[in-house]
Amino acid sequence: MDEAEVFAASALQRMNEVLARIQELEEALDDPSDVWTRLRAAWKRAEDEEDPRMSEIVKQARQLRPVLTDLEKRIRRVLRRHRELTPLDRVQEMDRASMVWLSRQPGRSVAERAGSGQRILATVRRENFDTLENRVLHAYTRLAADAAREWMREHPRAKQSARYRDVDSFRKKCKSIASDLAEHNVLLATPGITPNYVLMQDRSYHQIHEGWKGLLKRDKAIDDLWAWQAQTWTDFAVLAVILAIDELEEAQLIAQSPINWKSEAVAGRWFEQDRPIAVFWLRDTDRIVEVQARPEQPGSLLMAAQAHVALRISDPTRSAVPRRVAVWTPHAMKRINLQESVREVAQLIDQLQQFARLEVFKHGLILTPDHGMPEALQFEGTHSRVNGIALGASGKSLADGMEAVRAFIRNEFKGAAA
Repeated sequence: MDEAEVFAASALQRMNEVLARIQELEEALDDPSDVWTRLRAAWKRAEDEEDPRMSEIVKQARQLRPVLTDLEKRIRRVLRRHRELTPLDRVQEMDRASMVWLSRQPGRSVAERAGSGQRILATVRRENFDTLENRVLHAYTRLAADAAREWMREHPRAKQSARYRDVDSFRKKCKSIASDLAEHNVLLATPGITPNYVLMQDRSYHQIHEGWKGLLKRDKAIDDLWAWQAQTWTDFAVLAVILAIDELEEAQLIAQSPINWKSEAVAGRWFEQDRPIAVFWLRDTDRIVEVQARPEQPGSLLMAAQAHVALRISDPTRSAVPRRVAVWTPHAMKRINLQESVREVAQLIDQLQQFARLEVFKHGLILTPDHGMPEALQFEGTHSRVNGIALGASGKSLADGMEAVRAFIRNEFKGAAA
């Protein structure tokens, strides 16, 4: 691959990893009372590069391989009528067009009209595999083989894992069936077809049709993700901050907004929630911490800072003004200069402090993709402190990044007790 292809492949891999971390929230929501513990366990597994991420193709490799094995033995075919010159002793059926043809041939008897070759135009039936259900099967196996190959390319260190072997075996099965269908002149179905009786009533073909729609939906999600990467990254950062707070021994979740998971992303977002998304009580320091993701009423300072995420820290025992920690989630196709960014943000906070009346606004956090180069640093402004963390969404990059987020949270709440 040339440089541009390598860059595109790396960008796609990072996008898929971020998307996988967010989609793990869907499974965690199966138990609303224990969402963050379940999500944290899934993210912990993602820190091990030899335990590759679950994805649509992994699920299908396990669920649909027996289905493909079943269909491979009984690929549906139909008998279709054709007209062709047929030996007299093998003629079984003639239609009107065949009779007209025969009547126009010279001769007084059928044998004379059959000529020296003793053949006449007759209707014959031939096996034909080019049915709608087989077109769907052909389209699915090709798409599934491509998705499996992409997944395997993204997880080269997982070759010894069961998931990797399942996907590789599934890829080979799909390629074999696609090759057979191509040899039988089966065309490819186009997205949006109206399913016929077989696709709706035959269990195996129906499962393949559903799997095909699932992979098509995945491709659409990736297309949307290209356009809305920044929104998806912000949701990833929100989940990272919540998990870091939830891991504190003194943190107790006291309120959580309903989280509505969508069947497909809208403008890069897979879930919606009320504000704040989570509220924690810090027992030792006696503070209430609200995680505000895209707040409807961010306030003048947060709006001026252009931060989409914030922590609101308040003391329920006193009437003191709350403290706000802004969280910036910049996303770019190339790695940003983190050192320069924390310096600029610190200067911005110093400038905004003079307008702070109803809340304390001193500290900030930047969470940005690491593009393969994780980093964590801190900058002290005149009256502010800003931490910058570049992290990834899998492997050691995720592990180091989450540890840096935890360190920031621990340090921030130690100061809250003062």
